[in-house]
Amino acid sequence: MLKCEHLVKDYVTGDGLVHAIRDITITFRDNEFVSILGPSGCGKTTLLNIIGGLDNYTSGNLIINGKSTKDYTDKDWDTYRNHRIGFVFQSYNLIMHQSVLSNVELALTLTGVSKEERRRRAVAALERVGLHDQLNKKPTQMSGGQMQRVAIARALVNDPDILLADEPTGALDSKTSLQIMDLLKEIAADRLVIMVTHNPELAHEYSTRIVELKDGEIMSDSDPVSEKEEKNEEKKGTLKKPSMSFWTALSLSLNNLMTKKGRTFLTAFAGSIGIIGIGLIMSISNGVQNYITSVENDTMTSYPITIEDNTMDMSVLMSAMADMGGESESHDDGKIHTKNFANKILSSISQTESNNLTDFKKFLESDQGKEFRDVAKAIEYGYDLTLHVYNPNARTEKGLVQVAPNGLLDKIGMNDMIALRDQFMSSSMNAGNEVWNKLPDSEKLRDDEYELVDGKWPAAWNEVVIEVDRNNEISDYTMYSLGLMDQDELVDNFNDLQAGKIDEIEPGESVTYTKDELLDTTFKLVLNSDFYEKSGSMWIDKSDDEEFVDQLVKNAPEVKITGIVRPADATVARSSMGGVYYTQAMQDYVVEQTNNSEIVKEQRDHKDINVFTGRGFSNEKFDMNDLSDEEKMQLAMMDQSQVMELMNTMNANANATYASNMIKLGAIDKDTPSSISIYASTFDDKEELGDLITDYNEEQQAQGKDENVISYNDMIGVMLSGVSDVINMISYVLIGFVSVSLIVSSIMIGIITYISVLERRKEIGILRAMGASKRDVRNVFNAETFIIGLIAGVLGVLITVLLNIPISLVVEDLTGVAGIARLPWQAGAVLIVINLILTVIAGLIPASMASKKDPVEALRSE
Repeated sequence: MLKCEHLVKDYVTGDGLVHAIRDITITFRDNEFVSILGPSGCGKTTLLNIIGGLDNYTSGNLIINGKSTKDYTDKDWDTYRNHRIGFVFQSYNLIMHQSVLSNVELALTLTGVSKEERRRRAVAALERVGLHDQLNKKPTQMSGGQMQRVAIARALVNDPDILLADEPTGALDSKTSLQIMDLLKEIAADRLVIMVTHNPELAHEYSTRIVELKDGEIMSDSDPVSEKEEKNEEKKGTLKKPSMSFWTALSLSLNNLMTKKGRTFLTAFAGSIGIIGIGLIMSISNGVQNYITSVENDTMTSYPITIEDNTMDMSVLMSAMADMGGESESHDDGKIHTKNFANKILSSISQTESNNLTDFKKFLESDQGKEFRDVAKAIEYGYDLTLHVYNPNARTEKGLVQVAPNGLLDKIGMNDMIALRDQFMSSSMNAGNEVWNKLPDSEKLRDDEYELVDGKWPAAWNEVVIEVDRNNEISDYTMYSLGLMDQDELVDNFNDLQAGKIDEIEPGESVTYTKDELLDTTFKLVLNSDFYEKSGSMWIDKSDDEEFVDQLVKNAPEVKITGIVRPADATVARSSMGGVYYTQAMQDYVVEQTNNSEIVKEQRDHKDINVFTGRGFSNEKFDMNDLSDEEKMQLAMMDQSQVMELMNTMNANANATYASNMIKLGAIDKDTPSSISIYASTFDDKEELGDLITDYNEEQQAQGKDENVISYNDMIGVMLSGVSDVINMISYVLIGFVSVSLIVSSIMIGIITYISVLERRKEIGILRAMGASKRDVRNVFNAETFIIGLIAGVLGVLITVLLNIPISLVVEDLTGVAGIARLPWQAGAVLIVINLILTVIAGLIPASMASKKDPVEALRSE
């Protein structure tokens, strides 16, 4: 309900004080059509504006659904008007240079509703007022009645609780006025409509309630809201016949407490303070623990145990870094001394260990590895496979846009820096450079990490998905890399910045794409082996031949985006700039096609011959004098550019090996992964997986297979383990606070019960005079403490639940972590039971003291 209590509105003018509203008290029902009548200047519009939050009252109170607006801030009033109030003005107040549809959409625009939803709701509102065929008209092209209908549609589009109409028919002819009144009456069927009008005939014909004002005061109200409607009747406790059973004592105590509701509430509230304190501690402790658990679980998904074929020992590196900040020997000889750091760093870099992932993969897939598979959420295998993907519909000054490997980095000259950094980081940590990445093979892992926004998941090898973030945004870096934004513009800006022509790169305006535009995007996939062309007995690298690559891309199979995904709600530990994700099916297709290519077959059939040089594998540079006569004849038939390509190919492959050639060609042995990622669902599972790896290593050592021992670095696990230790310590401290709170609560309840005994001495005397025994008196006070304890427990839990809401909101606003204060219902029930027990125990001594009082002295007390 909407209630005005003693509203006063004064205006200060040059001549003095004008009393627009004088002590108005009125309550409005949720569903009714109220017309406010009165002469000009009586305060009708002022009252309407105050109800609508457009004007502030001088004194009094406006209560909305039981909540006072005295402490409303400007933002509260804004939210109130935007969501709960719809205005219809006499002069329509439409924006004349905008279309009808745009006028109606305005309120939704302010609310932040999406474009599609705005249009749908605006069209629906216009259909309701009979203007579905006037969407694109301007208000100047419409009649007054039509413009008023547009104003009503605008007022209704946010589905407000209250519609305020200020002289809605004042500028309309009689026929149109009746149409507008019919519409307002229809609207009032499911909401409150308050109309200010000078037309009493229309008001009496259409309204369900007439309120007349004069000089800022209510003169009459045809259908005022009764007190019964305003609030439910209070339920009074009933007295039972005096009986000294416990239930009679309980009823007696309840009746006594009900006669002192304010005091009973304060007593119960005082008794609930300890429960509130305990409940808040438990709520926050539970919320923090749940948050830590969710972070651990999400981190387990984002940071699996990754075992690579070559692993650098990070312990030496971390030790060296720690030593730099630690204590060292002091020198008092007045000289400067070096500190051993670089050698330690280089030593850690050089101390790489090889892992036999071929045998470990066989173990994981065998019956012996069943325990691994049972504990792990998913096991993913990685391979040294580089996919070559192009955007055939985008070109730059340097040719086609290469999506994978990311050609953008090369265009801005950052590939060398990236490559240098990647030497010191695992492949799992440097994947952020690329925008073409692999989806998890496990559907469970995929569904845990991503959710489908639009389209469908890939069903064929040449189908991929594109990722956006939780706000449906994707980084411009990704869109530049994919060729969906102009790379040349970015490169030119970067070059100008490097050359000092500009001080900074101004961020461009955000570009918007429809989902259909993204879903229609296609790419071309080129095999590694396709970049080589046979010339005589040698294969020439043609990747720098723009015309050759263009033709290669033209004939390459097409890859299409079929779905749009985003990180799942639970994936809080992983952030992404977006990108395209392909499936295991695409990887299998590339491996199969590459392995069946002519160049790979030739290299596999001649493991001692380098197919790029036609000679045995050697570390020597290419020398023209080493060519045979037949090769020299072939060379003589080539043009200069082809000769240069041949020489570059020969020299580039001087230090090649059979294994490096196969990797270069993209020929992968699926039995020999380059990395194995083991995903855990929980932190405990990850620790168990670590133990299983230790057991595997011990078993291999026992069998004399030291070369099969697995080495890996789990820095994330170590860090999270430390976090868990800290959380456990905090939990123990909180438990200590809980214990103190319980003791304080018990003492407080005992004191309150003792005060009650002192105040009820005369009542004790009366009970005793009626024949109640000492035990009966004890039962009365025990029953009272039981009731107070129950009320205090329930009240404490309810207040705790209510306080958890603002606490969680504040924490969420400061940290972005939602629901940090949450009291489990089981804990709430336990707290109520504990409070009952403590209350009864605390009341035993005061109740015993009450039972020992002399009845005569008790009756004499005042």
